[in-house]
Amino acid sequence: MLIRRREFLKSAGGAVAGFAVTSPVWGRQKPAQTNEAVVSQAEERIRKYRMGSASLRLTGPDGMPLPPGVSLRISQKRHKFLFGCNIFKLGRCRTSEDNAAYEKQFADLLNYATLPFYWWQYEMQKGRPDDERTEQIVRWCNAHGVTTKGHPLAWNYVDPRWLADSTPEEAMQLQLARIARCAERFQGKVDIWDVVNEATAYDREELKQRSPKLTQAIAKMGIPAYIRTAFKTARQANPQATLLINDYRLDNDYADKVIAQLVDEAGKPMYDVIGLQSHMHGGYWGAARAWDICERFAKFGKPLHFTETTVVSGPKKGSVWATTPEGEQDQAKRVTEFYSVLFSHPAVEAITWWDFTDQGAWQRAPAGLVRSDMSPKPAYEQLHGLIKGKWWTKAETTTGSGGSATFEGFWGQYEIEARSADRRLTGTFSLERGQKSPAEVRLA
Repeated sequence: MLIRRREFLKSAGGAVAGFAVTSPVWGRQKPAQTNEAVVSQAEERIRKYRMGSASLRLTGPDGMPLPPGVSLRISQKRHKFLFGCNIFKLGRCRTSEDNAAYEKQFADLLNYATLPFYWWQYEMQKGRPDDERTEQIVRWCNAHGVTTKGHPLAWNYVDPRWLADSTPEEAMQLQLARIARCAERFQGKVDIWDVVNEATAYDREELKQRSPKLTQAIAKMGIPAYIRTAFKTARQANPQATLLINDYRLDNDYADKVIAQLVDEAGKPMYDVIGLQSHMHGGYWGAARAWDICERFAKFGKPLHFTETTVVSGPKKGSVWATTPEGEQDQAKRVTEFYSVLFSHPAVEAITWWDFTDQGAWQRAPAGLVRSDMSPKPAYEQLHGLIKGKWWTKAETTTGSGGSATFEGFWGQYEIEARSADRRLTGTFSLERGQKSPAEVRLA
């Protein structure tokens, strides 16, 4: 189950209650460029960094090249870029109708999902982890072409209740065993992981009260050593996994005290991706700040994932926080700008929204792309128009000599259909940066 809001003020990642949602350092810095300059160059950068020319060599079922002049229809089926959201409400909305609408809206828009692995919820009784819930979500994601990510493996936000009688040494052993078990148990099903979550807050007083055993165990080992041990454990359990370090602080605490120290004995990074949270409950960042943050963390030479993104669709008035028509229009404009800026930055490879629906959203905020009744907000429609419209390739052409064909498209997976007289042949291929050209595609 999800965290009860009366017990915890934070249900699913993001900034911890009482901490700054966004970095105070970044809030004071003047962006290097204006919003207008960053936005005006976005389309050119998207063409440069998200698209490429494809050269194909098409053969028929007999292995022979298709003759010249065959009509071709090329359709994109999936983005290389990961457009995602947490999927915590799958099958757990208020009604069966809501559940069906949630599934449809999610699958129509997104290709990436974050699954919950909060230890205190996942293993409420020692030795009895809730693997079946994860298996259910994985099966749904596989059926809908959605890539999965687990979140998180290591986080001292709350201790599992049964950890109370453990010594710090025992707590650490159990924590590392959990990391290894999850990474190994779901290998091939969940191969992207937020390994360490919000390490910049590991020594906060609030956590010492809420998570005394884990916090004490981490302090005894030392935060840098603990982070490295957590990553080493996850890597050994699943060598093929993509491992993230994830945080809400985007200042020197994260850059210098966590990322820069997360290296092995040879000085090589132990992480594969840098995770950046972008909750904007307190106000929209703007294009220039988003770009500056990308530039700051791109200097580490690793891909960037915006792991938790929120733009609300209504103002908070006292204790009431609800979506409004005006707020929804503002949300749509800001989401369009924010996603366009991130999609145009060459280091960014994923954006994860937080939460998909207003129904049960963190902080009870109007944070969803769809309303509580599962009807799509303008932000959903705008994103759909980008992800499956403006940034989606459909092309028609004809074969040249030797079964050759060329086109320009967004990086991703494609289906190609060839029609000649009464004959219809189809095939699939991927378009990726730096791939060998021409790509051989056999149709059948």
